[in-house]
Amino acid sequence: MPTRPWAGDPSVITDVPGIRVGHWTHEVARTGCTVVLFPAGTVASGEVRGGAPATRETELLAPERLVDRIDAVLLTGGSAFGLSAADGVVRWCEQRGLGFPTAAGPVPIVPTLGLYDLAVGDPSVRPGPDAGEAACIAATDGPVPLGPVGAGTGATTGGWRGPEHVRPGGIGSASCWQGDLVVSALIAVNAFGDIDPDGSGAAAVARHLGAGAAVPPAFGHTTIGVIATNGRIDKLGCLLVAQSGHDGLGRSIAPAHTRADGDALVAAATGLVDADLEVVRGLAVAAVEAAVRSCA
Repeated sequence: MPTRPWAGDPSVITDVPGIRVGHWTHEVARTGCTVVLFPAGTVASGEVRGGAPATRETELLAPERLVDRIDAVLLTGGSAFGLSAADGVVRWCEQRGLGFPTAAGPVPIVPTLGLYDLAVGDPSVRPGPDAGEAACIAATDGPVPLGPVGAGTGATTGGWRGPEHVRPGGIGSASCWQGDLVVSALIAVNAFGDIDPDGSGAAAVARHLGAGAAVPPAFGHTTIGVIATNGRIDKLGCLLVAQSGHDGLGRSIAPAHTRADGDALVAAATGLVDADLEVVRGLAVAAVEAAVRSCA
């Protein structure tokens, strides 16, 4: 049964039993990566939106593809360069016999989502295979550090109004419950838009643009994350949960899903308790929304 946090404690994605999270952080270069490790049999799908994604192994998440389980999801800084950090996660999983069974042995399934943080630190330092493996080694099912750590180390928000409005982003997390069912989100918030604290963001964007304000050139951002539940849903259901999670981004980031963002979410289900898909989808919207706003 999921354990609710004590009053005042943050809720995090490790509220879903069996999930572990680890970070690798380079504070000087302001980059890093974050891995989410799943128990055996976890089903997943996902959806990529926005105009500038950096991804690896996301196509196999489509419901019509053969593979219906995953071992880990990696969130990484370094833009497309940082996708190589997945090699270290795959190596770590292989050493433990994890992966999709094939005639030549198990092949680890590690969808990877990247964000652009090259402009805020040292762009020559990017997460690589050793960083991905280090994140796996650091993974824990206990309290998870949040804020400017892991994939959120160099994250920023608010660039759509100009450099003077840029604010730190980071890693946020939140959980929602219905009885024994828990739905959680872990989000690396690196948005071109602002974090919307109260739902007024869309109107504020409209007023700003309606007054003739210019939007500065976008150089790259992206909000990425993982939604996890202990509910029992199939791969198509996970796709629908990921789509609902994007509604949570739309509620908490203004503007969201711009051409400068490669927003992407993976939804995973460990299948421990019976669940109504529509309930899971509703809780996913709320969890993503709260996770993003926790970075404000």
